[in-house]
Amino acid sequence: MANSNRIRTYIILSVFVFSIFSLFIPLFGESAPPPQAPEKIIYDTLHGNIVPDPYRWLENGNDPEVQKWANAQDKYCRDLLNKYPKRKEIKKRLEQLLQIGAIWGPDVYKGRYFYFQRNADENHGVLYMKRGLEGKAEIVINPNKFSKDGTIALDWYYPSNDGKLIAFGKSSKGTERSTLFILDIDAKKLIADTIPFTGAADIAWLNDNSGFYYTRYPIPGTVAKEDEDYYRHIYFHKIGTDYKNDPKIFGEGLDKTEWTGIQISPDNKHLLISSSRGWSSSQLYLKSLAGDDTACVLLTSGVDAMFNAIMLNDRFYIQTNLWAPHYQVMIADYETPQIQHWGKIIPENETTIQNVRVVGKHIVVGCLYEASSRIQLYSFDGKSSGIVPMPSIGAVMGGVSGEWNGNEILFGYNSYFIPPTLYRFELSSNKLTEIDGIKTDIDLQQFEVERIWFTSKDGTKVSMFVTHKKGINLDGNNPTVVNGYGGFNSYEIPYFSRSEILWLERGGVTARVQLRGNGDYGEKWHQAGMLENKQNVFDDFIAACEYLISEKYTKPEKLVIEGGSNGGLLTGAVLVQRPDLMKAAISSRPLLDMLRYQKFLIGQLWVPEYGSADDPEQFKYLLAYSPYHNVKKGTAYPAVLFESADYDSRVDPNHARKMAAALQAATSSDNPILLRIERDTGHGQGAPMSKIIAETLDKWCFIFWQLGI
Repeated sequence: MANSNRIRTYIILSVFVFSIFSLFIPLFGESAPPPQAPEKIIYDTLHGNIVPDPYRWLENGNDPEVQKWANAQDKYCRDLLNKYPKRKEIKKRLEQLLQIGAIWGPDVYKGRYFYFQRNADENHGVLYMKRGLEGKAEIVINPNKFSKDGTIALDWYYPSNDGKLIAFGKSSKGTERSTLFILDIDAKKLIADTIPFTGAADIAWLNDNSGFYYTRYPIPGTVAKEDEDYYRHIYFHKIGTDYKNDPKIFGEGLDKTEWTGIQISPDNKHLLISSSRGWSSSQLYLKSLAGDDTACVLLTSGVDAMFNAIMLNDRFYIQTNLWAPHYQVMIADYETPQIQHWGKIIPENETTIQNVRVVGKHIVVGCLYEASSRIQLYSFDGKSSGIVPMPSIGAVMGGVSGEWNGNEILFGYNSYFIPPTLYRFELSSNKLTEIDGIKTDIDLQQFEVERIWFTSKDGTKVSMFVTHKKGINLDGNNPTVVNGYGGFNSYEIPYFSRSEILWLERGGVTARVQLRGNGDYGEKWHQAGMLENKQNVFDDFIAACEYLISEKYTKPEKLVIEGGSNGGLLTGAVLVQRPDLMKAAISSRPLLDMLRYQKFLIGQLWVPEYGSADDPEQFKYLLAYSPYHNVKKGTAYPAVLFESADYDSRVDPNHARKMAAALQAATSSDNPILLRIERDTGHGQGAPMSKIIAETLDKWCFIFWQLGI
């Protein structure tokens, strides 16, 4: 990655750099300052501490004054980035790269195979079905026909157990506030039933296709307006009836932030319900379907852990981190289903278990080993029966699929330099076959990936993947982007990024860090980066940057940090704690005011991960790292690009507005502080390719501009 398009001599390089910077000076150096935001300080007294908030007024996105200021900021940002001298060249190459298609899945239901594929000229992936692996591909759902501009997206889908009906969710402008529709696949006709308020729905079909259990949010007007994104409860819908009359099966009396899910046994005799608060604690409930009035029985009373289960007719298996930070698999039956009767079937080992399925006579375990995917097979007595061969260091896309009484497992796979590929593994013959995949004429053999371990501030060993061109010179001059997340038990594992090829081809280096707060190395790793331990995440990221500098991959003048959502909080915290460490930072859809985040949108769901300023002890550490509250006037801050979206239903755009205003007023450097606002999209899910190209183009123009490439 680092040596792409290298200039052959130092003299030519010097002339090139001087000529490029001569272009930057009139276009960027003499630009007018961004529109200023007046301070309107509000003082909060929190647990005896007076906390000033100079830009509280920017929280109200419906205020015409706020809209005027934000629109001016967006225009200022876009005008600058549109002037970047190499913009047309970058756009052309980026469009070529993003025309590389995508494919993911597959899932199988009674011999019907479902998968997604996006071709070069499409905004969204299309859901296809084959009747048998060798069958003709049939279009099931084409989201590209939902709207002309591509802003209506397919959010999720659940085929019935025989693959003849499919329930799916649609939402507009990236809001993820889905409406449920039902399609008769063979008749190619929509059934009349529709159900709104089904964002991120979980669905369990009855075997006779007469109805399904599902999750839904409250009908507006039945709860306070600020609570309409909470109270996710479970209902039953009978096909052909009005959803408003659907009986509630589960959820009444729970805390409003509980996140519920539903599963049904293959014989339709039992329901298994999960309910979680945050990303560290959940409960399991069992309901017999022998009668309508049978109660939901709590199975996991008195313990605090995560539980995910897979149901068979006579038993169920539970993936849990109870007494096992890297997870283990336990077994239970329906006669004595409570946790005290569970048995251990697959003990904790050197991997981190991600998901479990039962296929035929095998327990199939998807797991991570050193942040790379592995699929392990076990017999019903817990003995290892092999490992599915993998092409290289990489990641299974979306988990493993297969039928409980089948003979095959299906999965998608990709890596930094392996485009998405679909595989079938036949259990009876141990034969791995490539079903389909994305082809490209890019020479991916010119790049390589390193797994590097480094030491964080407190002595903890942390890993990262570093990608670049082969033959990189460790001279400290390689332009480098460091990316991380660090929270919510997520995973930072290898994946194929089309747009990053643009960067690698031009000699760039990319580093992705497995920060604490992630789940790459189990629940202890997650807990070491949440609540009062959140500073560990920032320390890990800082240590990663320092390592890359000390080992001469790069230097501060050539380094950019990048992150989105919780990763936007990461980059926000690091840029205020160590502004000397980087040339530029990108903070996308970020959380930045950590004293008030829980007051907006679905912020209360994240209190178990971050804590709340309403708690006096949690207030202390939140104030200590909250990026917005740690901006210091007179500091020479790096260049920053904040990215927000008008229809973000997860992170309120007010975080980016307030932080941009604070940094613009505080910085003593000439580095630009920019606020970019994406229109007609949300947190990122369901965005059309046209919007993705536009935002990605601006991001790379910003990076190339700041690093003088």
